[in-house]
Parts: sequence; C-alpha cells; structure tokens
Amino acid sequence: MANEHNERLLGQLSESRGQYDWLLSEHDHLLHNRDRAVREVEGSRQKRVQMLSVLVTSMYSEFSTSELESASENFSSSLKIGEGGFACVYRGILRNMTVAIKVLKPDNLQGRSQFEQEVAILSRVRHPHLVTLLGACSESSTLVYEVLPNGSLEDFLVCADKRQALIWQIRSRIIAEICSALIFLHKNKPHPVVHGDLKPANILLDVNLVSKLSDFGISRFLIQSSTNNTTLYHTMHPAGTPLYMDPEFLATGELTPHSDVYSFGIVVLRLLTGKPPVGIKKVVEDAMMKGELHSVVDSSAGEWPDVLVQQLAHLALSCTELSRRCRPDLSGEVWRVVHAMRDAASIPSASSSRPVSDENCTPLYFICPISQDIMNDPHIAADGFTYEAEAIRSWLDSGHDMSPMTNMRLEQSELIPNRALRIAIQRWLQQQNMTL
Repeated sequence: MANEHNERLLGQLSESRGQYDWLLSEHDHLLHNRDRAVREVEGSRQKRVQMLSVLVTSMYSEFSTSELESASENFSSSLKIGEGGFACVYRGILRNMTVAIKVLKPDNLQGRSQFEQEVAILSRVRHPHLVTLLGACSESSTLVYEVLPNGSLEDFLVCADKRQALIWQIRSRIIAEICSALIFLHKNKPHPVVHGDLKPANILLDVNLVSKLSDFGISRFLIQSSTNNTTLYHTMHPAGTPLYMDPEFLATGELTPHSDVYSFGIVVLRLLTGKPPVGIKKVVEDAMMKGELHSVVDSSAGEWPDVLVQQLAHLALSCTELSRRCRPDLSGEVWRVVHAMRDAASIPSASSSRPVSDENCTPLYFICPISQDIMNDPHIAADGFTYEAEAIRSWLDSGHDMSPMTNMRLEQSELIPNRALRIAIQRWLQQQNMTL
C-alpha cells in the first residue's frame, strides 16, 4: 500500500516537473517574443523619426526658372492671384501640385532681401499655422508656397458678404491659432523669430478657414543682447505697415517679440469689431469707458458671448500698450485666455462653421496638427492640444520636450486618450462613408 502511494506521489511529482519545465520553456519563449517585439517597436519608432526628419528636409526644394515659367504659363496675367510693392503671386501647377508662385520684382534690393529672409526662416521652422514654403528659385528670386484657397483674412474683413462667414467661433479660433504661431516663433531655438509685419493681409485662410501666417520678408532672427539680456534687432529704417507697427519700433528701430504683441492686439481688435485699423484702439477704449462695448462689436459674426467680448477687448488693449514693457508675454496670461477661449468656442460640426469653398470639408478639430491627417487614435498632450498618438509619440521620441504648437516646454510626456473625440470621428467617417 505504501509503495503504491509512493509511486503515485512520484508520478505526480514527475508530472509537476514536466508542467514546470513546460511553463519555464513557455516563459522563456514569451520573454524571447517580448524582447523581439520591443526591438521591432523601437526599430519602427526609429524609422518614423528618420522618416519625419527626411520629410522636413525634403519639404524644401530648389526649382529652376524654366520649371516655374512652365508651371505659370510664363507668368500669365490670367494666373495672377496677388500683387504687392515688391512681388507678384501666381497660381501654377508644379510637379503635379497646385502652388502659389511669388515672384519678387527684379532689380529691387528690398525684394532680394525679402527673398533671403523668407528662405532663411521658413526653410527652418514648421508649424501648422505658418504657411508652408515648398521651395524656391535663387536664380530668379522666386518662392513657391502651398495654396490657401480662401485668400487673406483682410479679404474677409473688408467684404461684407465674406465677413459674415467669419462667425465669432471662427474668429476666436483664428486668434488662438495666430497666438500659437507667434509663441512658437518667439520661443524658437537657438534664435527667436519676430515676424515684424503681422496684419490681416498676411494671415491666409485654407478651405476650412484655418489660418496660416505668411509673408516673412521683413522677419528677423534675434540674437541675445550682451548688455541687458533681452533679444532685439536694431535698424535705422523700420519697415512694416504703420497702422499695425509697434510705436516703440517706429521710434527707436528696436524690434523685439513685443513688437509682434502690439500688432497681434490690433488684429484682435479688427476681428472683434470688423472695423478698419485707423483709430480702432480709441474706439474700443471709449466704448469700454461708457459701458457700451457691444455697440462696437461686429454683429455680422453672430451673437458674441458677453464674457468673450470683455476678455478679447481687455486682452487686445493690454497688447497695444504704447510702452512695450507694459505689454504681456503671449506665452503667459494671453495664451491661457485664448487657449480656454478656443476650447469654449469649439464648433460642434463642420456645417456650423460655414466654410466658403467646400460643403463636405472635414471638421478642423478632427485633423492632427502634426500630420495634418484625420486622427485615428487621438491623444491629449500636456499642452492641451490633441494629436494623433503615433505623430505626437514620434515627436517626443525624437527628443523634443516642447509643444509642437507653442514651442513651450511640456511639463510631462504623458498622453491621455481622447475617447470622446475618437468616437465623434468614427461616427463622422461612417456618415461620410469613409475609412481611415
């Protein structure tokens, strides 16, 4: 009896050892698979980083004069879409892309200087709300840009019919977009960038009325001053558009990021009131003193919320203080206000945004700011913006610790799934009979 019991125990022990050996083997196998998967994921991430790097460097091309002549039908007047003091702009087809071709006028030193500045800046910085420079032709001082079909913000503000398309939600969003772009430029490393000529005519709009800052001809990289630890650029001949220019820049020739803050304030006042820039600050100040601010607000934008009107007016007037020392830093309180304002004014559907050119355009908040594609797996980063998970992870994995939208340091790298937005995107895609 004892022998049978011992044999049974030995059998169970042998079976247990067999199971243990199998589990140990399975554990080793799973560890091997895990290590291989980790290597594959890491390899995939490295490839994405390399692809992003190649993409950035390949977005700028050198074009020949003959290519540009062919693309624009020898710069046909029928294809001209704009003209300024130093350049003409033509629509063209170049390498199977519809592009905007900016031809700087020959034998013009100012035009040549603008060409060099735009290439120097826009070939180095990328942002969703900066116009994309696709390439240039050094021989003919010609620049090639993406096309933004709805023209400039100025076009909308001066045309009564178009101005009605700029409902208050869209205006609030444009203010946040331009603020984001300016913060990104002002925080650029190693040298901050000052635009120097911010005005509605230099803010272009795409098919969804999403804004992009353009015309960097008089923009400047700034260097650190050795005397007072501030960044500035000094010139004896201040250039820009006087009604939007920083009074201190006009008086002293010193260009700083606060010069853009003044211009930003005037742009905000124009979006709020719909009025021309001449005397616009005094009009708003007088209305505020009388408690009649709503009397100067542009009613064609719809019914502005009272709180938003007050916030925008105070923000704009603080930005347009005559002394630059009294103006706020855009990355501080201004950004906190416009960031919250943008979220509060989010448009729930594409139809409510009243796009001008495309009835079936994608809701702009479905688009990843980095990849510019509809998001499949939206995640919220520490800057409060939502990105496609793979795009923002690639950004973080490539060593960036600043926001792609503001260039301000991210407090942490944790990403939070935006499940509500993901469901909204999936439902919209089903309605559109689309698949990612």
